[in-house]
This record gives sequence, C-alpha cells and structure tokens, in this order.
Amino acid sequence: MIRKKSFFLMFLILTFFLAPFSNAMAFNENDESNIALLDKTAKAFATVIKKAKTAVVSVQVEKSVKGGAGQSPFEYQEPFDFFNDPFFEKFFGPQSPHAPNAPKRSPHKFKQMGQGSGFLISHDGYILTNNHVVSGADVIKVKLSDGRDLTAKIIGADSHSDVAIIKIEGRDFPFVTIGDSDKLEIGEWVIAIGNPFGLQQTVTVGVVSAKGRSSVGINDYEDFIQTDAAINPGNSGGPLLNIHGEVVGMNTAIFSKSGGYMGIGFAIPINMAKSIKDQLISKGKVTRGWLGVVIQNLDDELAKSFNIKDKNGILISDITPNSPAEKYGLKQGDIITKMNGSVISDVAELRNKIALISPGNNLSLEIIRDNKPVNINVVIGEQPADLKTAAGADTGSILEKLGFSVQDLTPQLSAQLGYKMGKGVIVSDVVQGSPAFNVGIKSGALIEEINKQPVKDVKEFMSKLTGVEKDKRVLFRVRSGNAVRYTVISWE
Repeated sequence: MIRKKSFFLMFLILTFFLAPFSNAMAFNENDESNIALLDKTAKAFATVIKKAKTAVVSVQVEKSVKGGAGQSPFEYQEPFDFFNDPFFEKFFGPQSPHAPNAPKRSPHKFKQMGQGSGFLISHDGYILTNNHVVSGADVIKVKLSDGRDLTAKIIGADSHSDVAIIKIEGRDFPFVTIGDSDKLEIGEWVIAIGNPFGLQQTVTVGVVSAKGRSSVGINDYEDFIQTDAAINPGNSGGPLLNIHGEVVGMNTAIFSKSGGYMGIGFAIPINMAKSIKDQLISKGKVTRGWLGVVIQNLDDELAKSFNIKDKNGILISDITPNSPAEKYGLKQGDIITKMNGSVISDVAELRNKIALISPGNNLSLEIIRDNKPVNINVVIGEQPADLKTAAGADTGSILEKLGFSVQDLTPQLSAQLGYKMGKGVIVSDVVQGSPAFNVGIKSGALIEEINKQPVKDVKEFMSKLTGVEKDKRVLFRVRSGNAVRYTVISWE
C-alpha cells in the first residue's frame, strides 16, 4: 500500500514538472500568430534605426584647461568624461582623481578630450547637439557613420537651454526628419541613438515615462521628456526618435547616483530645440520673449486666501517696472489661468512658452482678478540681457544657498493673506530640495524676524542678512496664517 502511494506521488510530481516542457514542444496556431507579430515589430524597429543612424554623429572636442602643477602632464592625457564638469557633478558625483573635490593644486594647462553625440539636420552639414558638449572647445571633430572624420565649427550656442548648432563642410549628408514633440504621449515607444562611453552608433529602446519635467536643475529653461530608454555618458546631444523615425527630442542627461543608467533619462523636446536652432542659424543668438512678472505656483493656502476653488493658475506676485506687464495692465495678485486659450499648469510651463514667443507678437491672457475673469492682451517685449537687474530682484548669494526668494508685502497681498503692512516680507518662491524647503518654508509665508530682529521690507531684510554667511545658519520667525514659529535654516 505504501509503495503504491509513493509511486502515485512520484507520478504526480513528474507530471507537474514535465507538463510545461511537453506544452513547449509545439506552438499552436495562436502562438505562431503572436510570434509573427513580434517579429514584424522587431523588423519595424530595425528599419527605423537603419535609416536614422546614418545621420547620427560622434562629436569629439578638445579644450585647454588648468590642472595641478608638479604632476606629469601625461597623467592628464586621458579621455575626458563630462561627469567631472560641474554641470554633471550634481547627477553623477565625482568620478576621477581630477574631480572638483580632489586636492587642489597649482594651475597647469593641459588638454582634455571630451565626447558626445549629435545628429545632422540638413544635407549641407548642420548638426544639432548639446551646448555642454561643445562649450569651451578649441577643436571639434565629427565622426560620421561612414567613418569619415571632419572638423566642425560652432554656428551658435545657447547655455540657457543647452542647445548648440555646429556645422561641417560638404554636401549631400544624410539627415534626420524632425517630428512634433507636442504630439508625443506618455507610454509611446522611443529610440535613443548615440555614442555612450565612446561606443559609436549604440541603440537603446524604451518608452516616454513623463513629459514636461521642470525644476530638474539642469537648464534655465526646462521642459524635459523623461524616458527609460538607456542614456549614458556620451549620449548627450544624440536624437530621441519615435517609431516613425522622427526626432522628438535631444538626449541631454540622466539622473543617477551610480554614475550610470538607472532608468531615468531626460531629453529636450525637439520643438523647443528647433525654435532655438532656427534663431542660432539665422542670427547666431537667441532672443526671448519677456512679460515682466514675478510668478509663483498656487498651493492650498494661497488658493484658499485668494478664494480660488482649485490650484489651477499662476499667481503674479510682482510686476517689473516699465515692462509689458505693467504697460498692458497686469497687476500683483492677478492669477493667470490660460495663455492663448491653453490652460497653464505651472510656472515653468508659462515661463518657457513666453520665452519662445518672438518679441512684438501678441499674447492673450485669461486671468482672475478679485474673483472675476478678465481678458488682457499684451504685446511681448524682448527679454533684457540682465534679467535679474530688470526684474529688480536681488536675492543674493545667501538666499541662493537658503533656497528661497522674497518680495515686499503690498496692500493687495496684505488684504488677501491677512498680514499687516510693514510687519515682514513675503516668501515668493522656494526651491524644491533646498534647506528652506526641508524645514517647511512655503510660498506665501511671512518672514517677520531675522535672528530676532524685526524686518519690514526687502531692503531691511537683505541688510539684516549681511554677515550671517560666516555662521552658515539663520534664525527666522515665520508666520503662516495665524500660526507663528521660529525655525533655523543652516547650510554647508
């Protein structure tokens, strides 16, 4: 009896484990159909890549830099990776003995080699790439997909958007088709082509994981496409393609704690890059639109104070004197809800869209003023060369380290927020992840004291900040509505 039970048990176990193998011996008709579809998809990717990669180039740069004296100059004759650039240190940390936190040495000139990617956008040799790839380069060499090495020159570069145009001499070059990044949707397949770690013509595939990423801290103007297509050092400046082979973005950076790919990459939308590219080619520089307002996102408390049902809208906290905003009647406390008929979701979106409008063009704004809808038409001006000076904003190096900015308390804001005039300054903006952000300082809060000394306006506020940098800590008395608290903000 025991033997029969054991035999039966063994039979069941063998049946359980061998069943998948027996089922895998043959594919049914449905399996074959699915495999055929998968094969067709793979071939479609291959067709797109085969055509597009001929226009993708490797960009190699040589620049003169200063290093440590007393060391052999040959020690520096190594491939330069952009991780050691301050631009990337935030994302990747120090990567070599010559990184920014390495022991300081006396200046010594030497040559550094850098590498990135780019892509041809015309038959006569115009190439789109990142500004940080070619910035400061003494020599730029471009390697084409057919193996040719050509010297390139910079036509124009814009550090604020990290877009650059370089050119090689010649005709009949293969070039990519420019797509429409506004039509790109989250979840769509995308293809990245570039030269990561110097490995030319490398292809990776992923999906769009997010759009409109701002406040990343890479560029002044950010509206990044986020993707999980693997992007690594050397991919910068390469194209991000949709499944039709159209360029929808330019790969720019990754967020990583290890120095390599961790599933999050950022690409500049091609519509933004295209607008910058057109100006760089035609004028050699970028002219941006300017409205002349200090703006901030609405949080729950501000929305409640302004009697707004939701947080949709951008609050104007200040107007720059002699600006288009002042000329055409915008006021402090106005809440912008739409621009040219489109809903505006956050500060970065509004700022980017205004900057891309050519000076002299009309702009239609829908605002809420005193709980009533108002339409205002504005003729956009040209952004001043020194925007901070034009805006009358001087947060100072200390405020930059603290991570917030302030403005005077106006009669209108006083009435809206319930604060007394002359009793402090309003926090107009807080940088996410900053020391101020980490201790709970929020937009709309009133700072009444600095180190137990009352402040009545921005001028007095800045004066009382003088001299605190050596202590690397400041005591603030902060009011939010009826709640008052002391908080210390420190920084390194």
